[in-house]
Amino acid sequence: MGGKQPDESAPAVAGKETGARRVLRAFRPEGTRVRAGSVEVGGPGFVVMAGPCAVEGLEQVDRTAAAVAQAGAHVLRGGVFKPRTSPYAFQGMGEPGLHLLAEAGRRHGLPIISEVMETAQIPFMAESSDILQVGARNMQNFSLLRALGKVRRPVLVKRGLSATLQEWLLAAEYVLEGGNEQVMLCERGIRTFETEMRNTLDLAAVAWAKQRTHLPVIVDPSHATGQVDLILPMSLAAAAAGADGLLIEVHPRPEQALCDGNQALTPERFQTLMQRLPPVLDAVGRHLWRPESPAQVVRAR
Repeated sequence: MGGKQPDESAPAVAGKETGARRVLRAFRPEGTRVRAGSVEVGGPGFVVMAGPCAVEGLEQVDRTAAAVAQAGAHVLRGGVFKPRTSPYAFQGMGEPGLHLLAEAGRRHGLPIISEVMETAQIPFMAESSDILQVGARNMQNFSLLRALGKVRRPVLVKRGLSATLQEWLLAAEYVLEGGNEQVMLCERGIRTFETEMRNTLDLAAVAWAKQRTHLPVIVDPSHATGQVDLILPMSLAAAAAGADGLLIEVHPRPEQALCDGNQALTPERFQTLMQRLPPVLDAVGRHLWRPESPAQVVRAR
């Protein structure tokens, strides 16, 4: 009884390692590049994924898709299954919302990313989504991670609310171990003693993950700060820290949003962000992603 608990990151019996392996930089020194439709994540091009926290209807998602595409976004984001702290909060439109998101993406030439919450959702989510997102609350849903390892769709793994860096990497390891090599990490802020912001954005973790893993790293400043005025400076800071892209919430009328309106940029503010990114990226030897040829603009499946 009592005594020291086993350390899962330490070598196990018979010399077997239980820590991360496939996720480490040594496993693929040249780095991983993830293909989402016609967009490449993890190369010199910086990728911006933008859209509403939750799909609320045809008019809302189409207006948002049109606005972010015009401003230069590369991927359309939108939640259709929403894990909420309160059971009375808006839980998303479900599968009908996914169809609206996919249609909006096709109309405006954008691949789409949406969150999958359970293994039963994977078949139809993978059919319509170009990237499957594992939310912070599901980062250690090991059944879900193992199932996503068998899917040939890119997977974005968000860091858990209170997850250590090693726990985050091991979550990605579950997907890689299953055979799916198209994996991205996403820093979305962690829970600390600070109460002025929704979470604490850990930009040191971004630089750390870029040095120690071969996976692309995305930053979500919307969930990390929970404050619309902080999204632009934290987006620029993420670009300077070496992130490969951003995941940004945008809504045509944030004051009417059914979910997280206080952290959603208006289309106008999003356009300002897209205009401010290039000089910062240039300073660190990067640029906004652009297709190598006009033919690549076509969304591939």
